[in-house]
Amino acid sequence: MSKITFIGAGSTVFAKNILGDVMQTPALQGFEIALFDIDAERLGDSEQMLLNLKQTSGSTCVIKAYTDRKEALRGAKYIVNAIQVGGYDPCTITDFEIPKKYGLRQTIADTVGIGGLFRNLRTIPVMLDFARDINEVCPDALFLNYTNPMAVLTNVMNTYGGVKTVGLCHSVQVCVPHLFEHLGMDQTGVKYKIAGINHMAWLLEASKDGVDLYPEIKRRAAEKQKEKHHDMVRYELMLKFGYYITESSEHNAEYHPYFIKRNYPELIERFNIPLDEYPRRCVNQIEGWKSMRDSLVSDRNLEHCRSHEYASYIFEAIETNNPFKIGGNVMNTGLITNLPKEACVEVPCLVDANGVTPTYVGDLPPQLAALNRTNINTQLLTIEAAVTRKREHIYHAAMLDPHTSAELSMDDIVALCDDLIEAHGSWLPGYK
Repeated sequence: MSKITFIGAGSTVFAKNILGDVMQTPALQGFEIALFDIDAERLGDSEQMLLNLKQTSGSTCVIKAYTDRKEALRGAKYIVNAIQVGGYDPCTITDFEIPKKYGLRQTIADTVGIGGLFRNLRTIPVMLDFARDINEVCPDALFLNYTNPMAVLTNVMNTYGGVKTVGLCHSVQVCVPHLFEHLGMDQTGVKYKIAGINHMAWLLEASKDGVDLYPEIKRRAAEKQKEKHHDMVRYELMLKFGYYITESSEHNAEYHPYFIKRNYPELIERFNIPLDEYPRRCVNQIEGWKSMRDSLVSDRNLEHCRSHEYASYIFEAIETNNPFKIGGNVMNTGLITNLPKEACVEVPCLVDANGVTPTYVGDLPPQLAALNRTNINTQLLTIEAAVTRKREHIYHAAMLDPHTSAELSMDDIVALCDDLIEAHGSWLPGYK
């Protein structure tokens, strides 16, 4: 029996989407769906929820929860990863509150920036533990990573974990639909091309019937900027640098040094930037789960419609050899020629029985590659810190981060890193 293992299965709503999709897919019937999570209560909730879905969908998949991670992985053909190390309390709180003492504000803090850096440092050792198990009990498995920080973790699993890994993010498949809807444009028949790095990939082309749509996109975006809306940062970046970016404005406000500035507080108002957005979301999700839990876990008539998440479509394409195109995060084996070869990039990929095959992109427009490199610098130094356990590389990664370095002196950055290392305590390994 073929096996799909879901690590972090206590993320019940996400498990419902990914594994509910699997149970809706004819080519994946009869698979074992193996669930693992360190939270026994949430693991039990997810198991019951999936048993409910199995009953209503008529799926022949076998649902099994494991308390032993290695046994959950043993013999897996596919692995889905959706963990969060340290959770909202204490680690996300720490990532936001200590930088505030230095005057450094954030919105999401899960990719780069000082919050993304420390999220990486506490997650990388856990991921490498997964890699050791995978190499022992399912060395040929395809590992689908949904955990942020996406680029660094996908890079580490491929480069240092020796695990065949593809990183998957929602922002690519919703980029064009959301943009066109907000601008009041018809997306029917639109051809587009997206490439870059995770959360900073670029809509390089958008056309319909051979006509370039970018002039109209920019004209409408400029009109939208006259009044407040949810996407002002991305529109401003497009109008200044020429291209639309895949991830949301609240994310991109902290990936660049132009928007969240102590000396220009009016920018927060002007660009409608939601400071401390991720902690708010965490609190709302925790409260929402309390009210949602009973309906998901106890509803014996629970139903599911296949979502836009890539995972089940990837499994289906490999099993059936019917090709499917995704935007995937993979190592830069000459795919984007003006980004470092050590980087993890987000490019179009073809999926079929051969697995996931990335496509060649070539050079990005030079200003876009330059913006990507500012984030890649911090990503690569973060990996260096995690692998060597040298504290100096944590400082280097932070000092190279665009937002952090634009706001703080080098001495303050070092002091902030020291404070964060101390506050995280046993969530981090030792650094010399």
